[in-house]
Amino acid sequence: MTKRTDLRNVAIIAHVDHGKTTIVDELLKQSGTYNDHEQVEERAMDSNAIEKERGITILAKNTAINYKGTHINIMDTPGHADFGGEVERIMKMVDGVCLIVDAYEGTMPQTRFVLKKALEQKLTPIVVVNKIDRPSARPEEVVDEVLELFIELGADDSQLEFPVVYTSALNGTSSLSSDPADQESTMDPVFDLIVDAIPAPEDNSDEALQFQVSLLDYNDYVGRIGIGRVFRGTMSVGQSVSLIKLDGTVKNFRVTKLFGFLGLKRVEIQEAKAGDLIAVSGMEDIFVGETVTPQNQLDALPVLRIDEPTLQMKFVTNNSPFAGREGKFVTSRKIEERLLAELQTDVSLRVEPTETPDAWIVSGRGELHLSILIENLRREGFELQVSKAEVIVREIDGKKCEPYEDVQVDVPEEYMGGVIESLSSRKGEMKNMENNGSGQVRLQFLVPSRGLIGYTTEFMSLTRGYGIINHTYDSYQPVQKGYVGGRRIGALVSMETGKATTYGIMQVEDRGTIFVEPGTEIYEGMIVGQNARDGDITVNIVRQKQMTNVRSANKDQTNVIKTPRKLTLEESLEFLADDEYCEVTPESIRLRKKILNKNEREKAQKKSK
Repeated sequence: MTKRTDLRNVAIIAHVDHGKTTIVDELLKQSGTYNDHEQVEERAMDSNAIEKERGITILAKNTAINYKGTHINIMDTPGHADFGGEVERIMKMVDGVCLIVDAYEGTMPQTRFVLKKALEQKLTPIVVVNKIDRPSARPEEVVDEVLELFIELGADDSQLEFPVVYTSALNGTSSLSSDPADQESTMDPVFDLIVDAIPAPEDNSDEALQFQVSLLDYNDYVGRIGIGRVFRGTMSVGQSVSLIKLDGTVKNFRVTKLFGFLGLKRVEIQEAKAGDLIAVSGMEDIFVGETVTPQNQLDALPVLRIDEPTLQMKFVTNNSPFAGREGKFVTSRKIEERLLAELQTDVSLRVEPTETPDAWIVSGRGELHLSILIENLRREGFELQVSKAEVIVREIDGKKCEPYEDVQVDVPEEYMGGVIESLSSRKGEMKNMENNGSGQVRLQFLVPSRGLIGYTTEFMSLTRGYGIINHTYDSYQPVQKGYVGGRRIGALVSMETGKATTYGIMQVEDRGTIFVEPGTEIYEGMIVGQNARDGDITVNIVRQKQMTNVRSANKDQTNVIKTPRKLTLEESLEFLADDEYCEVTPESIRLRKKILNKNEREKAQKKSK
């Protein structure tokens, strides 16, 4: 079989903040893919605003580089297991993977998840040890860790013979030697390793066309776009082809536009051959996993498996007393349209109607997956409310099973006991403990996903902010009985509507932690703080100080209150209890009770007991 020696398809795997996007930036600059007058913006591959802010990759991207006559397609993979549905499909599009690891931190759980998928597909790996210039870098040990991880994940003999290149992407240097002093001032060793080690795709362009859709995009001008790989044959603009749907039905269409990739841009092309990664428009209801073939030779590729959701939330139209004040889109019709539009490109998401027309069950791969959807809606001008996240329980072999996660924790030794105790109380099982002698301990646990909902805040306070926690979906296992986490402390709930006052806050701040500052508009039933003890208490923080006509020497003291704790969207979602909503608008994130009136709440609680 002949090979396309002028083409390489490679996916990049890296943990959050190990330098994946910086390396791609350097490769783009040094390959000459950009002209001299073109400016490459920092972290060019993080195209979404949230990605740039958080430094994470959510959507898989494609970029392409020309190097010494070879066209290199680079697929960026999401580093977080919540976006695992994308990861698996990308692995079908490429012939090899480039694993990037930090020269100090080594392998991390998110890397492990994506790497496992790559090794299962028998892809050829190369390893890039980045940040070699860090003072605490330990490149040889990290390469040994990578080898151990490969063995643990079941890599075959050829995969264990992975080549290694050492880089400092920030400085644009690289070398095949682990000594920082040997770094060359270019990224050529990385380019050469990709060309030499990653297999070239097979060239079977003379056979009948087979193209499979792995990713979806949407464009207002051309509609839905299917991105994928031509597995065999050729495809050209104007060609009449058949689309074999997931249910086996066939639809015919004409290819209106074909796009290849160069740099970070899509460039229109007239024809694509076997091995090419392309984007196709012309078919409005094209979906992930479907196959495009000639009209007279129907031959579908195996359907791509899409990861099932593990977590669900209820999305409800905003019915709080402040509804409609801050958002552009507040009606159930607008919210439903937007959620259904999200399904066009996010195949790991599910949206189901409920008995009421103003609520939907939205299921996703994890807290991060759903919180990013909520954040996007908020930025687009939507107002809505969401309930506490719940895990999706499945029946497997007649047993009720729930999702479990592999949790990796890095903490200073003095906080280790508290972390072990807190995770054990959430039915976590400790799998491993490593002490590297520098005062830091790495713990590995298997914990029910239920136990991790809302755990990050508790973890941060246990470790005084010094701990790092990473978790990734592991498997479904039998449901644990008894307490498996959730919020243990109550809330401070407002009993009045009005504006928070300094005097009102002073009267209640000894009861717990306050979330609002003076002048904030408050409504009855809104959560204004966290109780220091179990159980909710109602408070009046809109109370005004009574004026008197008698002045005493100590009356005019300046009132000083503690700085309120401002919750982010993630922290707000973690804080929620079963009887609460998080109200999300473009300008505010508020927590509230589902039943706003205290007497009605108490009646409902008595009924439910």
